[in-house]
Amino acid sequence: MMLSHRVGRVCHVLVLVLCLSAAEDFDWSANNHDSFYYGTFPNGFSWGAGGSAYQTEGAWDKDGKGLSIWDVFTHKKGKTFLNDTGDSSCDGYYKIKDDILLMKELNLNHYRFSISWPRIMPTADHVNEKGLKYYDVLIDELLENRITPIVTLYHWDLPQVLQEKYGGWQNISMINYFSDFANLCFERYGDRVKYWITFNNPWSVAVEGYETGEHAPGLKLRGTGAYRAAHHIIKAHAKVWHTYDSQWRSKQRGMVGISLYGDWGEPVDITNQKDIEAAERYVQFYIGWFATPIFHGDYPHVMKDFIGRKSTQQGLGTSRLPSFSSQEKSYIKGTCDFLGVGHFTTRYVTQKSFPSNRGNTYFSDRDLAELVDPRWPDPGSEWLYSVPWGFRRMLNFIKTQYGNPMIFITENGVSEKIMCTELCDVWRIQYYKDYINEMLKAIRDGVNVKGYTAWSLLDKFEWDEGYSERFGLYYVDFKNKNKPRYPKASVQFYKRIINSNGFPNQREVENWKSKATETCSTSNQLLAADPLTSHMEMVTEVVVPTVCTLCILISAVFLMILLRKRN
Repeated sequence: MMLSHRVGRVCHVLVLVLCLSAAEDFDWSANNHDSFYYGTFPNGFSWGAGGSAYQTEGAWDKDGKGLSIWDVFTHKKGKTFLNDTGDSSCDGYYKIKDDILLMKELNLNHYRFSISWPRIMPTADHVNEKGLKYYDVLIDELLENRITPIVTLYHWDLPQVLQEKYGGWQNISMINYFSDFANLCFERYGDRVKYWITFNNPWSVAVEGYETGEHAPGLKLRGTGAYRAAHHIIKAHAKVWHTYDSQWRSKQRGMVGISLYGDWGEPVDITNQKDIEAAERYVQFYIGWFATPIFHGDYPHVMKDFIGRKSTQQGLGTSRLPSFSSQEKSYIKGTCDFLGVGHFTTRYVTQKSFPSNRGNTYFSDRDLAELVDPRWPDPGSEWLYSVPWGFRRMLNFIKTQYGNPMIFITENGVSEKIMCTELCDVWRIQYYKDYINEMLKAIRDGVNVKGYTAWSLLDKFEWDEGYSERFGLYYVDFKNKNKPRYPKASVQFYKRIINSNGFPNQREVENWKSKATETCSTSNQLLAADPLTSHMEMVTEVVVPTVCTLCILISAVFLMILLRKRN
């Protein structure tokens, strides 16, 4: 009996050792900044573009839609750049067919969009049929045009009623409410939608919504709010995955994933162990915060250690980072059919200790400093530098940390901050060329990337930055009531990548840029004259009728005076 028990223990240890050795370590020293790679993507690779409900739809109070936290947030003065709102945005609600024509022009394989929770469920217990019908039409139109819908359930627009009644994602009750919403979507659209994303970038929801207050609902619960919100989001994701798995998967044969955002963190000195540890902390506090529970069942050890220690130093009895029970760990682990990855930029990272007596926040909990290289291209948005090699590094990190999951790039692109119109977006062409090529190198490294989503199809409302940042392949004239769309040069360049399924050879790729910019100069001149057209429209539609009305009123007054004099 004793012998068999010892043998059992030895076997158990051996299994643990094998498992640990199988979990490949990421090589922080292998910083490959090699030359451009000419080659093509695997057959069946999916090319797409994306947007989200609040950023593009407009129609904020039409056809029974309820208030979202972003409707309320943007209607408060001082919350966004120039007090911009998404009230009308691109008017995508009214332009389904127009925008699908743009997708066809690009030869897209898929389009990623989100369903507005308050549009289809304005209150917790009321279903809005007009809202449901809108997404029916959108999905059907996409499929008729052979474009695969990739649907995000939560892209930040929580119904305001749930924020007011429960405190939003601070409250555990959101898990069941979100599950009910997701179940309605599976029931209504699951016969046609095969790719579901539960949450888009929960890092921003948690940190910017409940820690810094930069985003809706604008709460500043420093050091606790982000961790509590993230905890409930992770459990809500798991519940929805299990709901689909048990009730819908066998009938609908779809997949459920999550889209996580992460900048890459590179050690300032790759020979310095402290810098390597700080860089890994940076990545673990970003994408690992959500990916590690979903793939491994619990938070990253480094998060538990650092937040726990700082909580103890504060004199708190328990860690500010909530914990999962053993049952919850088992329930959450493995709830990902594919991983959506959003990535835009990179930072250099070094060790920096933050004393706990100054108050703890998510940012100080990490004990690190972020740096940028002044040589990195900066298109204008203060946070977004073009560092293509960081993309490949991030993808290889995910491969080694999480068992090489199926990946869809759900957001990648570059903004500009230019007040005047610029359709010849050569910096965007360069960004897409370099980042997509690094993704191709990552696939050559063995990373399991199945699709790429350019962010974004259209210029749109950019949250607290309003309309001052433009990510679109298509320029939208927001000052014109018809919200016309104009192709930027990057449309033609991205289309050539799609049609070639990559970068076939040097000569051909070098020609793409010049061909893409040939037409944009003329278009730019036409669009530069567009403000004059808009001005003339205003004269025709507003000034002329007003003057005519005044003339009629003045004439009526004169007639009355004349009649009185005669009498």
